[in-house]
Amino acid sequence: MRTLLINATVVTMDSELGELSGGQVLVEDDCILAVGHDLPSAGAEVIDCRGGILIPGLVNAHMHTWQTALRGVAANWTLLEYFGHVHRGLATLFTPDDIYIATRMGALNQLNCGTTTLGDWCHNNPTPEHTDAAVRGLKESGIRALFFHGSPKPDPKPGQPHFSEVPHPRSEVERLLKGELDDPDARVTLGMAILGPHYSTLDVSLQDFALAKEFGLVASMHQGGGKAVSPGGWDTIEKQGLLGPDINIVHGQSLDDGQLARFCAQGVTFSIAPENEMTQGHGFPITGHVRRHGGVVSLGVDLESVISGDMFTVARMALGMQRSLDNDASRREQGSIPDTSTIRTREALAWITLDGARALGLEARIGSLTPGKQADIVLLNSGLLNMQPVSDPISTVVMQASLANVDSVMVAGEFHKRHGRLLADVEDGISQLDASGRRIYAELQLRHQEESSQ
Repeated sequence: MRTLLINATVVTMDSELGELSGGQVLVEDDCILAVGHDLPSAGAEVIDCRGGILIPGLVNAHMHTWQTALRGVAANWTLLEYFGHVHRGLATLFTPDDIYIATRMGALNQLNCGTTTLGDWCHNNPTPEHTDAAVRGLKESGIRALFFHGSPKPDPKPGQPHFSEVPHPRSEVERLLKGELDDPDARVTLGMAILGPHYSTLDVSLQDFALAKEFGLVASMHQGGGKAVSPGGWDTIEKQGLLGPDINIVHGQSLDDGQLARFCAQGVTFSIAPENEMTQGHGFPITGHVRRHGGVVSLGVDLESVISGDMFTVARMALGMQRSLDNDASRREQGSIPDTSTIRTREALAWITLDGARALGLEARIGSLTPGKQADIVLLNSGLLNMQPVSDPISTVVMQASLANVDSVMVAGEFHKRHGRLLADVEDGISQLDASGRRIYAELQLRHQEESSQ
């Protein structure tokens, strides 16, 4: 099956192809066959994209999709409040059905917003049934995803070890690789959401790093947000040669500049959640530090229980915050703002396309409109009032685009959104999501009432 997209401004994010005015993209089955002008139309469905901008599908490198039913609940909570109310409270009330509903609807919302690839960091899976429900939700949505299999963070019951002392379950990794996620070329594949040295003992960290290396999986971990469980743990991990492009660090505020320099040199990637980090108290995003050392900056929504799932907003937040920090440093050090912007909008778009793909180990398959890559494509309606006139397509995409402009979304050559509407029926799902969130929150309130009366 062939689809020919014509009459578009094509932003390829490919260094050789660049941007094309009045360009065309030819898709065959699930791949991009060609990008250019006057491409063959024989046997293809021709779609006129006049007045539109074609971009690579966006990459949300880090999100806890299971929290979709908790939207807005944590908007006024600091990170410490979040740990207490969510991980030790709300999370413990999720059934497998709750995980399925939240993950499916959260993934559909990502498609609706123009995100075609999701790093789904699932760390509320106390049973295999919870895990399988999350994977099913991703698959049914149609999104491309790296499913980061994690582990819950509740308070231990009497006689149980703290979660920081529990290694990642090998049996679950093996089960998933032999079952639901057995195909490395499928749309939904497996990664590991491990604790890392900030949230686990050193012995556990070393076991988890080794397990990820053994199975060739990307290992992602949170870094920062309070006192480290294993101070100096990174030194041991580094000395044992466990760093590389398969290691992904989320947040990262507590790493010193020397560590950041060495980690970036060894190919470690970083997933930054600028809006949520500033909201909850992580500290300023480390975007500028990673850039200075030549590292890979990817971005994520992190928590829809706090902020929206729109990656255009996330990119603007990251860009604006780092420009502000750079401008402030220049004022203090040189007495004036820089002569020109320290970060160009093209780089910000790369953070949510090509660099996001790199962080998930998927750069050979997605991230740019390059022939041979998967046909993950977004058509933006740039003819709407909020994007006109288009003087610079990349700047217009980064600084003006929103959900309102996302006209069509294609994943692996298959449309999931057309003419501004998702093709999936979401009405029942919205009702189920609402019921799930209300029940979970009501049960937590009931638990608190029972505990206070004892």
